[in-house]
Formats: sequence, structure tokens, C-alpha cells
Amino acid sequence: MHKTFLTTLALSVLTTPALAQMNHGGMNHTTPSARSQTAMTMDLEALNRLSGRAFDRAFLSMMIPHHQAAVAMSQAVLGTKDAQVKAWASAIIRDQNREIAQMTTLLQSYGGVDTQMAGMMKTMMGGMVERVKQASNKDLAFVQGMLPHHASAVAMANLALQKSQSPSILKLARDIVRAQAQEMYEFRLSLLR
Repeated sequence: MHKTFLTTLALSVLTTPALAQMNHGGMNHTTPSARSQTAMTMDLEALNRLSGRAFDRAFLSMMIPHHQAAVAMSQAVLGTKDAQVKAWASAIIRDQNREIAQMTTLLQSYGGVDTQMAGMMKTMMGGMVERVKQASNKDLAFVQGMLPHHASAVAMANLALQKSQSPSILKLARDIVRAQAQEMYEFRLSLLR
């Protein structure tokens, strides 16, 4: 009980500031943000209630559509004239497509996708791609949108680092945290300029 409370508290502290911005990109910053924050918190709580192979299967099933949304957001800005944004988008597409293939292969040993958990994540990702596509400044919308998007991936990966007993999933989670935290740092610095 104490461990569950601490995990939930840590997740809420880690994700609240970033997830509050989840549905922006030049659009409404109030109601959709609160809805996304609540949805992500609920998804993380559902994931946190699982253990063992069920946890691993759910984690992979959720992370695949999460990565697919990042790839789609990145594809939306590939035509940019901003060399840095294009480099970030290209790296995200390359790295996350590689991880999607890896997770898809891993899922086979768990009996395939947990459709309920994957569906929850697809719903939560909602219109993030559309917000980037429709923004008047796509580059800015991409960078601002990827910050909370990466924050939620880091939160899920941190949970996997706490709960998984699979060396493959532990390595994947570590790699996600390392790569996406670095990108978040770069995104934040670019917004300060």
C-alpha cells in the first residue's frame, strides 16, 4: 500500500506540470489540458495496478501507440526550413520506429497487444498530430507538443524501471528515459532563445 501510494505520488509529481500542457500547440490551453492530464493519470494508474507479465504486456501495448503519435507529429514537420526541428523530427522518426519494431517483436512472447491498454493510449493521444498540422507555427507547435509527449513516455518508462522483471523491457525503458529526457532538455533550451 505504501509503495503504491509513493509510486502514484511520484508519477503525479513528475507528470503534472508537463501533462498540463499535453493538448497545446497553439490551441486552447485550459480544458483540453486538464482532460489530457486526467487521462494520462488514469492510464498510468491502470498500468501501475498491473504486475509481472501483465504489466510488461500493457506497457508495450501502450508505448507503441504513444511512439506512433510521436512519429506522426515528427512527420508533420519534416518539410520545415528549420534545420534543428528537422533534425529532431528525423531522429524521433528513426529511433521510435526502431523501438516500435522492437516492442512489436517483444509483444509476441506476451500473446500480442493488450487492446484495452493500447486503446486507452490511442484515445489519450487524440488530436496531438492534428494540432501540429493545423498550427500557424508548426515548428513551435511541434517543440511545445513534444515536451509533454516525451514527459509522459518518461513517466511510463520510469514505472517500467520500477516494476518490470524483464531485462529487455528494463533496457528499453532506460533507453527511452535517456533519449527523451535529453530531447526534452534540448526542446526547453530552444524555447528559451
